[in-house]
Amino acid sequence: MVHMSRPTGASGPAFVRLLARLGELPVPQPRQVLAERLSLWLGWTDAIALSAVLNGGAKMAAAAALPAETAEEECARVRTELARSIMQDKVLHPPRGNARRGAAAVDPGVEEDYSRYGQRYASKQQMMETTIAALRGRLRARLAAISPEMARLAAVDAVMERVLGAQERTLLASVPSLLEGHFGRLRRRAQAAAPAWLDVFRKDMESVLLAELDFRLQPVEGLLAALRVS
Repeated sequence: MVHMSRPTGASGPAFVRLLARLGELPVPQPRQVLAERLSLWLGWTDAIALSAVLNGGAKMAAAAALPAETAEEECARVRTELARSIMQDKVLHPPRGNARRGAAAVDPGVEEDYSRYGQRYASKQQMMETTIAALRGRLRARLAAISPEMARLAAVDAVMERVLGAQERTLLASVPSLLEGHFGRLRRRAQAAAPAWLDVFRKDMESVLLAELDFRLQPVEGLLAALRVS
């Protein structure tokens, strides 16, 4: 049975804490309040678009046919599928008879390098980004068909996705490099200890991917909450 990643109220901070622990770094403390940080990220075109939406520039979308699955079911399905793709990944969970894995277990400094893990992490990030963006768009469409107020909220989310998406993409792109440092430290320390470091790393990488999944799904949770009360 696959145990799915579940959302938590503080998945973003939990993701940061996990990365700080694996990178052997102190947890960074924000130096600016959220509004100040957003002001630095908003370009003048973004500010105009956001102002237009907040001042009533959004219109209701045409009512669509009743979907085959509810928004709750759709979000749960997407979360489950993404979590399963991580937890059943063959790089993170190779067959026990895998010759490459066996060789690495005997001599952890010879057979294994980080390249395929970095590539796999980046591919999982791309899959999450594409899938969640599509889900977020579908939720906005449902929201926009409910009322002018919900249409405005959907439009705000669209603007914020465009503004924050670039910042998020840049920051998350650094995660594979951080994991590479963790990989190297585990391998060096294993030279004087038990060679199970690779299993430890794979588990840590899986944990980071699941934490990133929760982080990426936070805007979806916000849209879903709006749909629940609409």
